Amino acid sequence: MTESDTRGSDSEAVPGAPATPLPAIHRLAATVERLRREIKQAEANADGRGLVEMAKGVLIERLRCGPVQAARQLDALAEQAGVTLMELAADLVNQAAQDKVSAVAEEFLLRTAKPDKISAAVRLRTAESGLLAGGDTQRVARSIFDHALEPLGATAVAIWSAGTDASLSLLGFAGIDAHEAERWRYVPPGVATPARQALVQRTAVWIEDLSLSGLPSIGDRAGGRAAVPAGAGGKLLGVLEVCWPQPIGPQSSQVHRQLEALAELCAHILESDLAVAQSPEREEVADLVRLAEGLFDPALVLLPALDDNGELVDFRIHHINSCFVDPAGRPRSLISGALLLEVYPVAAAEGRLFERTEHVFATGETFRAERVVLTELVDQVPLTVSSALSISRHGDAVLMVWRVEDETMRLAAVLQHAQRLGRVGGFEEIPYTGEITWSSQLFDLYGLAPAADPIPLGHLPKHVHGDDIEAVHRFLRALVRYGRPAAAAFRLIRPDGVTRHIRVIAEPVLDAAGHILAIRGAYQDISAQHWTEVALSATRDRLADSEQHAAEQSRLARQLQQAIMPAVRPSIDAFGLRIAVRYRPSEHEHLVGGDWYDAIVLPSKEILVSVGDITGHGITAATGMVVLRNALRGLAATGAGPAQLLTWLNLVAHHLTENIYATAICGLYNPQTRVLRWARAGHLPPVLVRGGRASALPLPTGMILGALAETSYEEAELQMEPEDILLLYTDGLIERRDRNLEDCEKQLLQVSARFTGSLEDRLDVLLDGSDSNTDDDTCVVGIQVGPGPDLPSPG
Repeated sequence: MTESDTRGSDSEAVPGAPATPLPAIHRLAATVERLRREIKQAEANADGRGLVEMAKGVLIERLRCGPVQAARQLDALAEQAGVTLMELAADLVNQAAQDKVSAVAEEFLLRTAKPDKISAAVRLRTAESGLLAGGDTQRVARSIFDHALEPLGATAVAIWSAGTDASLSLLGFAGIDAHEAERWRYVPPGVATPARQALVQRTAVWIEDLSLSGLPSIGDRAGGRAAVPAGAGGKLLGVLEVCWPQPIGPQSSQVHRQLEALAELCAHILESDLAVAQSPEREEVADLVRLAEGLFDPALVLLPALDDNGELVDFRIHHINSCFVDPAGRPRSLISGALLLEVYPVAAAEGRLFERTEHVFATGETFRAERVVLTELVDQVPLTVSSALSISRHGDAVLMVWRVEDETMRLAAVLQHAQRLGRVGGFEEIPYTGEITWSSQLFDLYGLAPAADPIPLGHLPKHVHGDDIEAVHRFLRALVRYGRPAAAAFRLIRPDGVTRHIRVIAEPVLDAAGHILAIRGAYQDISAQHWTEVALSATRDRLADSEQHAAEQSRLARQLQQAIMPAVRPSIDAFGLRIAVRYRPSEHEHLVGGDWYDAIVLPSKEILVSVGDITGHGITAATGMVVLRNALRGLAATGAGPAQLLTWLNLVAHHLTENIYATAICGLYNPQTRVLRWARAGHLPPVLVRGGRASALPLPTGMILGALAETSYEEAELQMEPEDILLLYTDGLIERRDRNLEDCEKQLLQVSARFTGSLEDRLDVLLDGSDSNTDDDTCVVGIQVGPGPDLPSPG
């Protein structure tokens, strides 16, 4: 943020004056962003380097060597031991320290370490090195979370500082939204939270599910929690709170001890002078925060940010009061806790705001200006507002108060944001004087420099696509000649040759006599909307073509299915055996399935009976059904048994079709012996109805067709008796979405046992009474042995 100021009547700044373009501003903003990324990367690498440096220190002390020799020795030892440098460093530090971290790491490592995982020792020691090198509790929280807690499945961590008045202050967090952290920055005394329970009980508090405990706390309101007190020298300094996304059960003693070790590490940073300096519990800072909250103007409480040499380099925004409004319109969560030059990097371009704040902090002299112009980059666009500014020192803190000059200026800033986001530019044109006023967004929309002359409405037809000129003329006639509000959409040809799709709306301002005093309106760039509509139209066309193609495919599949598999087929009577079939296709056209059935008398006088179900729906399933059904007919003429027929049919499905998978039952009935030989390929078991009782036949083994290139099938035999009924069916007869398949089969057995009437009547009852709700094809074949005692003679 830059600011130019004048005092009292000497003010020369004009509110709303256009900002002078500063190429250096853009370069500065890009540099700040690059430096932020480099700092984050450096912090990520520092934790691991800290652990290695501690290990080098151990070798220097033990071997009496220099740093270079210690580094070489550490690399050589890691290579000889076949471990990573980090693992060796953790082991050396553990041996040298023999503290609580070492004990926890060793015990945890013996039970949980895996060759391909980072060990608990490395994670704890890396977290410790990150803590010691952190410099602030926020980075400490991030280091603990990354290196020790995230491998345990935790999703967030918070470090609380315990105040002398039993309050809690959030000093560091990770995995928690910044806005949520701002809400929990300070917990007054008396508010029951997991962290406060840990302080009161002076022991770790484990909560299986926070949503069931009735306790409020930071982060998600559900999932497991652990709050471990952090103390040193017999004094509780704070609490380490760990969050899990799901409810947790009882944890092992190793996990308990690991969190206790981490809490002990946190106690060091809470005990340090740095933590005290960061804590808002210092009395003068707390008083200043209360003062800021009592003001009716936006206020910031700033604390000095020092480098390693103790030199002032920046100010940290410690607190923003409830009236604070960022001139750039950014949320409070992005401002609180950040550095002044990070939040307002443009201030470094001319140095006025930072220079004034630094001067006030150094001398104690209060700065006050009735009117300053504050400039900040918003999406690389300078945004300027005018306000009053006051800066004063209070102990080691600074209070900065500003007041937007008036409500009009504030609304103007809001309107400027809205116009930029909506790609809208406003204008006013006075026909009698030729005076034209454009907003800054309108120059960008037209592709003109901010210093260029605005284009009058009368010249608009010269800048539009030839096909849109007539539409623009109608817009101008309605507006200028008839004095009516008007709107139009056209393609604007910019000086750089770029075509933009524009919508313009305007209305005349008339006097009492109906004469035009001014014309006011707005342009909006609707190019993105236009191309979205074009893409949507093309998608609709493709969808219509796809739907038409799918409908044609379904129609062909249905015709093919009906031609080969009629719903009712005449019953077959041969050699004392009666065979009846019922078939019910799916009610939805796009769900045409691949169920099939077949019953024919072979040249050997045996009767082939088969039922199958192709996976999938549509034309692919229908054609696959035809292939397998006809193939089985042809193969059956060889005289092979059912198991061999399915073995050959599997070869057909695997090698001679495209991704066809199917279940099937193949049976050969010998009229002379009344023996049915049968085999199955993953199909549901046949049902035998005998003497008023129904039972499922034991299943021979058999893989579904097409799954494997080579497989074999087991063959079973059934000696049938007079009046026996055997049912072969597909899953569409019994399957329900709300019931498991075993229960569905039991229901079928109960219904089949109550059969009465002819075979055809029984199949009709079975099909009509089916409570299946999968809307799949249904096929059922009934085989009934006649009552005659005589068996057919051979030949």
